Amino acid sequence: MLVFILTLSLFSFQSERPSFEVIQHNDEGFDYFNRKIVVFGIDIYAAPGVEEERLLHAANVMAQYLDNDEDGMPDNQLVLDSMRASKAFMIMWEKPKDLRRESSPRDREGQDLGNDETQPEFVASGMTGRFDASLEEVLHIITHAGYAKAYPEIFGEEKGTSIANAMDQARGGHHKKTPREYPESSWYSYNDRTCDYACQITEYHYWSLTSILGAQINRSEEINDEWRLNTPELLSECDTAIYEQLTDPKYAFPKVLPDGRYGL
Repeated sequence: MLVFILTLSLFSFQSERPSFEVIQHNDEGFDYFNRKIVVFGIDIYAAPGVEEERLLHAANVMAQYLDNDEDGMPDNQLVLDSMRASKAFMIMWEKPKDLRRESSPRDREGQDLGNDETQPEFVASGMTGRFDASLEEVLHIITHAGYAKAYPEIFGEEKGTSIANAMDQARGGHHKKTPREYPESSWYSYNDRTCDYACQITEYHYWSLTSILGAQINRSEEINDEWRLNTPELLSECDTAIYEQLTDPKYAFPKVLPDGRYGL
């Protein structure tokens, strides 16, 4: 009975609707990051120079990715449990040097997001203007610390998983290291040579899902050197493997692009 009570209590805590309260903290390794918001148990820290509006926007995007129907409950509890088991977090910085102030414990999985690259008006303005990087960076921590660990054979970030096989096809073959030139047949050609194979999967997951959700619809010319299937129609026609994975109801991926207005 005690085990049941403890399990129920943990589930209730994880599923509590976000309040978006900005709070002080004394968490190890984050002394410089003077505030945080907790979204379904996931910490989002902010450096002193980060604008509160942008911190709140990132937190709302996190909530909308995890609870896309906005009913107050995470859409995929297994994914959230995996994120919490990884002690997943995000840090928001004003200047790149802020990142040198972070020394989180090694057993935590983190992702950073810049103040100026967080653009709350992007979705509201019909996906025009400067891109809102919170749509990318928040999703990265969810797929890397959540989906990849909750479904390791499907979304694991290593050779041989379902998403890796789909990515290899999208890149025109298996490339352990980022090639200097991709085959002409590829539609995914991320060229950052510091991005290893696992990182390439994280980026492929982002490009694919956000294209399904419509985030890339007006960005063809801007992103063409990395990604060429920027609409749901193009993705469903040319990359059926990843499209079927990301639209399979059992994984409960978002169906609506976050706009940073959770519950409104």
